[in-house]
Amino acid sequence: MTDISQMYDQLSDPFAGLGAGNIHLGYFDGPDDAATLAEAADRLTDQLIARLPVVRDHRVLDVGCGVGKPALRLAGDLGVRVVGVSISEAQIGIANEAARAAGLADRVSFRYADAMRLPFPDASFDGVWAMESLHHMPDRLQALREIARVLRHGGVLSIADFVQLGPVREQDEEALRAFRSGGGVHTLTGIAEYEAEIADAGLTLTSSSDISANVRPSMVRTAEAIRGAADAFLPLMGEEGLRRLIDNFERAATVPQIGYALFAARRS
Repeated sequence: MTDISQMYDQLSDPFAGLGAGNIHLGYFDGPDDAATLAEAADRLTDQLIARLPVVRDHRVLDVGCGVGKPALRLAGDLGVRVVGVSISEAQIGIANEAARAAGLADRVSFRYADAMRLPFPDASFDGVWAMESLHHMPDRLQALREIARVLRHGGVLSIADFVQLGPVREQDEEALRAFRSGGGVHTLTGIAEYEAEIADAGLTLTSSSDISANVRPSMVRTAEAIRGAADAFLPLMGEEGLRRLIDNFERAATVPQIGYALFAARRS
């Protein structure tokens, strides 16, 4: 299994270059949608914002903040205050510089922290979101319990994450193993299992949406973009590493059981 912090320390910068500051996948209207990766990634951020009913000056925790663009969008669009956490020191440095460059350093900050042991008091946030990060957790339920702990009563949670849509065909098992190993995917379950863990963490599910068909085009588009930006990746991972990276994205796109869902919940 890939070391998550090492992976993001190494590859966050070139991946951010593909998505104009985003390192998550995108939301496409269909396979023929001509949106760029950056446009589609912003659309996925919009989907998550729409599921996080917070208002100006509310305090929001971004669990697995990447290089900061979604948090900056959230602060800029809604006027909230955001604290982002990551286990990648490289991401934290890039994100804090982005906040300063955007003139939002007084509202948005980023720090090193483990989502399974959040360094914040109980009930200290009005909202939490996790953009494509909880699949990295060795114990996702523990991370969800930590999220519930730091949410105030009535606080809200918005999640975008990978799911598994039923049993995998035998011919796709190797592609799924490569997807999980290469992407540091520790936890991959069905939508119902994910919903059950949200409830077990003490949160009330308010919505759940399977958007696999909208996100799947990102896999092929990302592979194409990496190939086009090979000069940025080659010094970091070599020819064989680059070939595996591209191959993993292309093969994952052919596995119908690799899905993607959005969840919203509230702490009662």
